[in-house]
Amino acid sequence: MKIAVLGAGNMGLSFSKSFLKYDLIKPENLHLITRSDHKKEKIRSLFPTSQISAFSEVNNLDADLIIIAVKPQDFAFVAENLPFNISENSMILSIMAGISIEKIQHLLNHKEVVRAMPNSPTLLGMGITGYTAAEGILFNQLINIERLLNSTGRSVYLEDEELLDAVTALSGSGPAYFYYIIDAMIKAGTAMGIEENLAQLFVKQTMLGAYYLINNSDKSLEELIKDVASKGGTTEAALKTFDDNELKVILQKGILAAENRARELNS
Repeated sequence: MKIAVLGAGNMGLSFSKSFLKYDLIKPENLHLITRSDHKKEKIRSLFPTSQISAFSEVNNLDADLIIIAVKPQDFAFVAENLPFNISENSMILSIMAGISIEKIQHLLNHKEVVRAMPNSPTLLGMGITGYTAAEGILFNQLINIERLLNSTGRSVYLEDEELLDAVTALSGSGPAYFYYIIDAMIKAGTAMGIEENLAQLFVKQTMLGAYYLINNSDKSLEELIKDVASKGGTTEAALKTFDDNELKVILQKGILAAENRARELNS
């Protein structure tokens, strides 16, 4: 298989590294295309035996799979100014937030499109990606796509494309929500007099331990909370403050705002 990545930014490069790590593609069959000419040398240092090109240098693209990894806000411009034709035998895999299969098909004049929404932990092979496909994509083609996506973590096929905007808001943007909460906890630690590096250690290890408890317990989240929050104790005092200030409602509103923004990107 020959793969071209149009938009060799963080996500495009992390996908490429995973493909090579698990020997899903030979390095010489990988073509990384960047819109920034000055980034070529840096990319070449990471992928010394792959083809590296600036956008303007590509006159002919020989690829079985073209991964579209440009910013969604830039996609219309990129599509209208492609310096090459897309072969009818090529498959398109979009990892752009918000841009629908129909819009990709229209702007690229190409029918075979799979749309996926990964998240940043794909950088470590710990991501999760929701994906869906245009009508007419064959089962064996989807299996090949899933094999590639699974190299970056886990993947989940969705029948309903509209759910991808919700996936974007939930898991695509999700890591930032956890970072936001962790940052608030660390700042609370320093406000209480704990040195910042020590506060970071306590919070990060607490987060890691809580993750493993969730993954290895048969208890519900409510039960796990009750295990920590004894009657009249310190945890109960914190949770009451969260509830009084509607923290859950605020978080849910934020996630719904992210979903709405994903839909706006397609307009």
